Amino acid sequence: MARPWLNVLAQVVPVPLGLLLSGALVWGATNADWSGTSSNSGNTWVAGSAGLANDSKVPMFDIDKMRPGDTGFNCIKIKSNADVPTALKLYSNSQNWPNNFQSFIDLRIEVGSGGTFGNCDGFTRHGTAFNGTLDQFVALHTDFRNGVGPWPLSGKPPNSLSFRFSWKFSPSAPNSSQGVNTNEVIFTWEAREHT
Repeated sequence: MARPWLNVLAQVVPVPLGLLLSGALVWGATNADWSGTSSNSGNTWVAGSAGLANDSKVPMFDIDKMRPGDTGFNCIKIKSNADVPTALKLYSNSQNWPNNFQSFIDLRIEVGSGGTFGNCDGFTRHGTAFNGTLDQFVALHTDFRNGVGPWPLSGKPPNSLSFRFSWKFSPSAPNSSQGVNTNEVIFTWEAREHT
């Protein structure tokens, strides 16, 4: 005896099943054939620089046989290659400062433009950075934190500042200062992005 519901099922099921299978095939084909990409290449990150240089080849001062009242001066140009805005300061990190002889050497440091190492012709003063004794400078200005300045540099090379150092051996220097010498004095310029 025939079962009528099997005949109905055999006629109805193939249609939806066929639609379902054909949709799956179309979806799979579409997923495989259609795509799109967009790229952005060549990305790099380069750190900025706060490099400094000066135009000296020898020490600014190598003074011998000073007598009370003697004077002298020299200029030096500090050049910045920084490509970011920085602040420039000046200090001395001299070691072993042994006696008070340096208190008889007056020191004046002016900041400006023009002039070169060994030749202050054309130097234009913008301000005074320090006016005291060599002993005071070395004792008070020992690192960037307490250095004199700051002087802003724009970060658009070439940037430069000139400094004129003037000294005077005090006329009141006592006899006990004869033949005495200072230890090496190191003047250091440092530029930082943040003070």
